Amino acid sequence: MQVFYAPNIEGKEYILGEAESKHTVRVLRMGAGSAIRLIDGKGNLFDGVISMPDQKACRVKITGVIRDFEKRDYHLHIAISPLKNPERLEWFVEKCVEIGIDEITPLICHNSEKASVKTERLNNIIVSAMKQSLKARLPVLNGAQGFGEFIAAKHNGKLMIATCDATIERKGIEETCARGGSIVILIGPEGDFSTQEVSQAMDNGYIPVHLGASRLRTETAGVAACHSVYFINQ
Repeated sequence: MQVFYAPNIEGKEYILGEAESKHTVRVLRMGAGSAIRLIDGKGNLFDGVISMPDQKACRVKITGVIRDFEKRDYHLHIAISPLKNPERLEWFVEKCVEIGIDEITPLICHNSEKASVKTERLNNIIVSAMKQSLKARLPVLNGAQGFGEFIAAKHNGKLMIATCDATIERKGIEETCARGGSIVILIGPEGDFSTQEVSQAMDNGYIPVHLGASRLRTETAGVAACHSVYFINQ
């Protein structure tokens, strides 16, 4: 069944935006009586039936709703360095949304090769991945933040920084992360976090962790961290 994003859904009827309406009527060739699903990005999944298949303003009658659809009992926030090749960060975002993530922050580090991201494109990828994986809650994409600014801010829950530096005593995520609660994980650039950044993070309560024996690329490390937390919470 087709899933559509309906961010401000209220009442017993919803009108799809022009782009979604055109896709529904012209591309998918759905007509009156066709059943669809709507997600509001706030955790609610709606069942609906097309009542008026207009290409510019397709009307949908709401027939049911599941509140807090597949709500998770944990909150995952990954702060990750932007990458020189934006497609690699896009891949990370897409896969983590599919697995389950709540918040993403581009983290500008000493060794970051890029200091900006295409926010609009990443948000479009987030919405698409949310619909594809049938998630009802829209992950938050924060604006890019400097490393020092981020770790100085207050973040609730278990705080972790993933580093390749074997001279530092590190734990596995499974040793550090318990079921439930809030988790914040920092993922560095290709050159890893600087020694000073790791030390600074530790001074602010972050626990150094590793992601196994393999040396992973930034986007792979981010997905591995996301899946580790997902697996622990199953």
